[in-house]
Amino acid sequence: MTSLFCWALGTWEVVIIVFAILLLFGGKKIPELMKGIGKGVKSFKEGIRDIEDDIKIDDNDKK
Repeated sequence: MTSLFCWALGTWEVVIIVFAILLLFGGKKIPELMKGIGKGVKSFKEGIRDIEDDIKIDDNDKK
């Protein structure tokens, strides 16, 4: 149970991580990076939805 608390991030840790990301990617690249991540999440959700629809169709066929 104590291992869960080791991964909790405080305010300063988050600030340092954000600062490091800014240094690595720069201010202009971050919106492009977030846009790419957003497209990836959207694609992942659509894939999950398609799989769920296929499972529902298979369940209806068996009945």
